[in-house]
Amino acid sequence: MNRRKFLSYIGCGCCGIVLNSCATAPITERRQLKIIPEAKLNAQAAQIYEKVKEKEKLITDSKTLTEIKEIGKKMENSISEYFYQTKMNDPTTNFDWEYILIDNKKVRNAWCMPGGKIAVYTGILDVTKNTNGLAAVMGHEIAHAVAKHSVERASRGALLNTGTQLLDIFTGGKLSQVNRATGMNTVALLSQLGIMNPFNRKQESEADYLGLIFSSLSGYDIRETVKIWERMKEFNKGKAPPEFMSTHPSADNRIKKINDWTSEIILKYPPINIS
Repeated sequence: MNRRKFLSYIGCGCCGIVLNSCATAPITERRQLKIIPEAKLNAQAAQIYEKVKEKEKLITDSKTLTEIKEIGKKMENSISEYFYQTKMNDPTTNFDWEYILIDNKKVRNAWCMPGGKIAVYTGILDVTKNTNGLAAVMGHEIAHAVAKHSVERASRGALLNTGTQLLDIFTGGKLSQVNRATGMNTVALLSQLGIMNPFNRKQESEADYLGLIFSSLSGYDIRETVKIWERMKEFNKGKAPPEFMSTHPSADNRIKKINDWTSEIILKYPPINIS
């Protein structure tokens, strides 16, 4: 089979995968590519979560942990009720929710793994300051899981790797030559800066938006959210990389968008009545 015909078959096959694997993010209806099974990622995430619990110093009895679980439970119920009332598929149906508080003041972070496995570090509490602030952070992290961002990133990464390998084959190894000449994976770096980083920033903005919605539906004051990013900006003063090199939007961009969204979300997504 000649090269042109082979490429046409490959192209048709890839198009078939893309077309058959397209989905949309909940609420925003942004088009998504999903070719990695969600169940597989959820299982892997659960295993990693157990290792984190073994490795890290956990706080197992505190008012803060109780508060985290209470916020989480409210969001679990509000999210499911919202999708039920709007007659949409509930993205959290197969979630096995769990919450831990990690005793590490040096880490100002929180995360939610696929399947609803959540961790909050004590360092972020200096930024959240109060219940509404903590709910805003948790809403953002939960939004990543609800929107299946990990599935999407894994799918896009797999497709990008396959495409790069095929391109290297059909250019006679030119990409490999560039990598050897520069002493680094130049193609991967350009892909990261030009494709993956902008894509990840889009996901972060979507998580900001959905997180505001989930916090509002759960009865929290989302006007606190912009104050969190103002405080985070102060903590990170002079340390944040240029936006194009980062997987996250700049604090200034986040603050502007959150301000733009807040009033509309308060009106459109008030605390939900759970029957």
